[in-house]
Amino acid sequence: MEIELSGRRALVSGSSQGIGLAIATELARAGAAVVVNGRGDEKTQAAADEVRTAAPGAEVLAVAADLASAEGAEALRDQVGELDILVNNLGIFGAKPVLEIDDDEWRRYFEVNVLSAVRLIRMYLPGMMDRGFGRVMNIASDSAVVTPVEMVHYGMTKTALLAVTRGYAKAAAGTGVTINSVMAGPTHTPGVEDFVHELVGDELPWDEAQSRFMKEHRPYSLIQRLIEPPEIGNLVVYLSSEHASATTGGAVRVDGGYIDSILP
Repeated sequence: MEIELSGRRALVSGSSQGIGLAIATELARAGAAVVVNGRGDEKTQAAADEVRTAAPGAEVLAVAADLASAEGAEALRDQVGELDILVNNLGIFGAKPVLEIDDDEWRRYFEVNVLSAVRLIRMYLPGMMDRGFGRVMNIASDSAVVTPVEMVHYGMTKTALLAVTRGYAKAAAGTGVTINSVMAGPTHTPGVEDFVHELVGDELPWDEAQSRFMKEHRPYSLIQRLIEPPEIGNLVVYLSSEHASATTGGAVRVDGGYIDSILP
């Protein structure tokens, strides 16, 4: 299947590293003009350069803005203009016993992981609907339905994204705009490497640490390894294309078979 996104403009929030950077790279490789976003100028520019190297000739714009705030979202809108593809990837995670999570931390996780997506959808969806085309993807997680005991606050935000996705998909019904959640499974990123070592110890070589983490903390994975970020990027590229025009309001899995149910 050939996927061609030339003429489409995409924003990937939180794309200066990890899954977001991989998604931006794969969209650029498919021909989309891509906006790379992070909080700091230097890191965001470096990420944009990395996308340009991986996708020679691609149009890549680096925009440093903190999208966890309304002011940051407005600042980005001033630089970017309208979009055809919006990928809400920005998110934070970390392990903490649920009884030790205070009100401020609950609010911070909701603000960053959920409201950042809501603001951008609210900002860009009307234009997509008016033009009769748009693709919105909210990067969720297996944690949306398999709540991890070590990070309930994170899982809660990903569950909320499923509801946000379904609700906005209904609002866009019949307009040519599709809105989906992408349920990513345990994925190999620098942040997850730190998380793995936090749980299994720093003394193990990476391959052994990953294997132990999967066996002890993610035993239901059917691929029995961490997912590589481009594997998530490939699904996002498909959902961004004309080929996925009948897929909307869904929770689409790229979880390595981790979720042990037939339906989300």
